[in-house]
Amino acid sequence: MSQEPRSLVRRMEDHQVVIYLGAMAAGAVLGLSAPSAGPGLEHAINPVLGALLFVTFLQVPAGELVRSFRDCRFLAAALVVNFFVVPLVVAAMFTFLPAEQGVRIGVLLVLLCPCVDYVIVFSGLAGGSDRRLLAATPLLLVVQMLLLPVFLYAFMGSELADIVEIGPFLEAFLTLIVVPLALAWLLQAWAGRRPAGQKVSDAATTTMVPLMAVTLLVVVASQVPKLGGNLTDVAVVVPFYVLFLLVMAFAGTAVARLFRLDVPSGRAVVFTGATRNSLVVLPLALALPDTYAIAAVVVVTQTLVEVIGMVVYIRTVPRLLPTHPADRQAAGTP
Repeated sequence: MSQEPRSLVRRMEDHQVVIYLGAMAAGAVLGLSAPSAGPGLEHAINPVLGALLFVTFLQVPAGELVRSFRDCRFLAAALVVNFFVVPLVVAAMFTFLPAEQGVRIGVLLVLLCPCVDYVIVFSGLAGGSDRRLLAATPLLLVVQMLLLPVFLYAFMGSELADIVEIGPFLEAFLTLIVVPLALAWLLQAWAGRRPAGQKVSDAATTTMVPLMAVTLLVVVASQVPKLGGNLTDVAVVVPFYVLFLLVMAFAGTAVARLFRLDVPSGRAVVFTGATRNSLVVLPLALALPDTYAIAAVVVVTQTLVEVIGMVVYIRTVPRLLPTHPADRQAAGTP
């Protein structure tokens, strides 16, 4: 890659938070000004999301993934915060959610699944171990897809069978996880044997920020027109999302200390516990019957709240888990 494109990529990475906020704002403007484009943009969600996850997986070398399973303490902390602590927090809020079933299932879908894409970015910006999170991504994806039906049944009971079909879950797992992961590993194998493969791999990894921006723009633009008369119902869930971020900042910190993680790993655990998988679960919400169409808008609303919350997290998490003087001295920093 020439110096100028590399410099452009670096500038995008340095300003990616602003880029993401701008993409969501542009999506909102597009959705409001051209609502007829919504259905077409909705069909584009899975392709752009699949491309985004492919690039994400491409940054996880297969060999490093195997080694990551030996990092038992970090993986255990990540699993505990996401699949034990988070369901408890959601259960405490569930009773107070609006009675509308579409709203409830939207909140459950998005809060019960840990993020696997931009969490890596925000964790890194706060000094968290983005490499550990990146290596744990496939495991977190598989576990959440296996446990999500169990969690939904625990919260919704027998009503779940009338709302959710298993087909969309399987389709999402195959198209958004299995296929991108397999393609990423095939490209890694090619890159390891041929210079041409390495060039393709290097070029693909530079598209992470643009793909994330395009995904956010498409998602917001496709869902904003659906707000309509549901604005009040959607606005009601915003305080729950804010409360979730607040609680998980302290809960994640407690888990990190419980497992005696180093500071970068601890910060990564806080971020994985707080950020949710709205982009991947959105296709599941879109597959619900029309009577529950509000669920998709509820999921997207969480994204809007969360990205703003992550800007706050970048500044506050290092204060919750500060670097110790001994660690700074060992790293050679003042």
